[in-house]
Amino acid sequence: MTIKVKFFGSVKDTLGLTQLDLDSVNITTVEDVWMQATDNQPVMKNIFCSVNLEHRELDYGVSDGDEVAFFPPVTGG
Repeated sequence: MTIKVKFFGSVKDTLGLTQLDLDSVNITTVEDVWMQATDNQPVMKNIFCSVNLEHRELDYGVSDGDEVAFFPPVTGG
């Protein structure tokens, strides 16, 4: 299974990652993607996730060829 992973904003800055491709048979959820991509770092608070450009939760199932993205919480004033 290959998953394309992208990181944006402060998530990208904190992790020092922009994007990568994961090849693994042990990935079943968005949270699994996070854990494998970040070497098991705890999931950031209030993180937003998407799968194939649609907002998803951490327990959402992923499939071969999916694109998973992680975004910081939206702020503004």
